[in-house]
Amino acid sequence: MRIGIICPSEIAIRRFMPALQQCEDLIFVGVGVYTREELYGSENISDEAFLKAQRTEKEKAKAFIDQYGGKIFDGYEAITTSPEIDCLYIPLPPALHFKWAKKALENGKHVLVEKPSTTSAEETKELVEIASEKNLAFHENYMFVFHRQINAVEKIIQGGEIGDVRLYRISFGFPRRAASDFRYNKALGGGALIDAGGYTIRYAVQLLGSSATIRYAQSNYINGFEVDMYGSAALVNKDGITAQIAFGMDNNYKCELEVWGSKGCLTTRRVLTAPVGFVPTAVIRNGNEERTVDLPEDDAFLKSIRHFMDCIQIEEIRKERYSMIVKQAELIDEFKRQAGNDTSIAGKD
Repeated sequence: MRIGIICPSEIAIRRFMPALQQCEDLIFVGVGVYTREELYGSENISDEAFLKAQRTEKEKAKAFIDQYGGKIFDGYEAITTSPEIDCLYIPLPPALHFKWAKKALENGKHVLVEKPSTTSAEETKELVEIASEKNLAFHENYMFVFHRQINAVEKIIQGGEIGDVRLYRISFGFPRRAASDFRYNKALGGGALIDAGGYTIRYAVQLLGSSATIRYAQSNYINGFEVDMYGSAALVNKDGITAQIAFGMDNNYKCELEVWGSKGCLTTRRVLTAPVGFVPTAVIRNGNEERTVDLPEDDAFLKSIRHFMDCIQIEEIRKERYSMIVKQAELIDEFKRQAGNDTSIAGKD
């Protein structure tokens, strides 16, 4: 299968391409660079500013192909419609996912899209319908679910060492980034829920099962920003087990799972973001006793790409992925509904 990338984004260069080099069944063809019509907000900038921005983008693309081969496609339209491409990786800001994933699917391309799939359940369902009609893979890249530590934690829980689960807590947040980061731009699909919160919701469903529903949700804003900056929620399954989640993008860094059981407690760090070569650990407490166990290291990005290939080749896996993507989108929409997402204070000085 021949794969293209719709833009030379940081995650494509830093994470996707090194993993792709290990996939013998995928051949990298090239990367697309936007035209003026395709650049979000270009209508509000001068020709000189646009040309400078495009020049920078082309320089990134040139460095990309100098390292990995392939060619530069002049425009997102060109790469999504090209007969040279069988599948497309889309690492654009969230608000642009729907437009270009739809274009790719309509042109018969399998799609691997960075999380979230889109910014609404309605859009996600439309993409899934197109993919289903055309027997195409549509895979949302929550890669942490493929990391071996997730299964290792589940085995510890199922082994009974901490007893029956009473509560899950999942926390994911990071310090504020540059003001120009798309995460703080509402029109580009920014916001803590869409970004960090999606991870915690996805993992909560992994732990609770498909019956998980949101019981309460809270979005929080900070003066001077138009998007939600942190939030929290509780999800509950049919057995009454609760997962409390908290997230943010103006926070001290945290990426933790806590499992509180009837006999003990398990905590982990880097449960959602463990890089290649990193050996995660879990701390297990039983009464006054405490021990630390190593969890397996892994390359979750590589395994996510391989799962994408499974979606292409195996109908059952492809359909299962459709259902999970829709479930995730529906839960995020439900979070928004319950939280109200009141932006009335956003943007104040």
